[in-house]
Amino acid sequence: MVTVENHIGKITVTEKYLTELIRHAVCDCFGVADVCNVNTFRSAVSSITGGRMYKRKGVLVRTDSSGGLVIDLHIKVTYGTNIAAAVNSITHKITFTIEESVGIGVSKVNVYVDDMNY
Repeated sequence: MVTVENHIGKITVTEKYLTELIRHAVCDCFGVADVCNVNTFRSAVSSITGGRMYKRKGVLVRTDSSGGLVIDLHIKVTYGTNIAAAVNSITHKITFTIEESVGIGVSKVNVYVDDMNY
């Protein structure tokens, strides 16, 4: 569960809903073929970042010290896609989708291009 308190009250969102929301928003972006699977070690990364982590199929969500979300995306792009433009579009779309749907601020979106679809 991701829980954030603000001036209105407490917001609690399940990790599954949040990661599926992000995954669907990313897959709708131009040039994105799919979201890649990534194996990470929860305990090692949690101890380094100092925050809680939630992972589902290429989407890694954690909270930072200010209460915002840090999102890591691992994607596969289609051949011929302008990667810089696609990453910029993904970053804006994810930030807008999370802040409008859930009401939780997004501190940072990291996009990793892991594969290319020919």
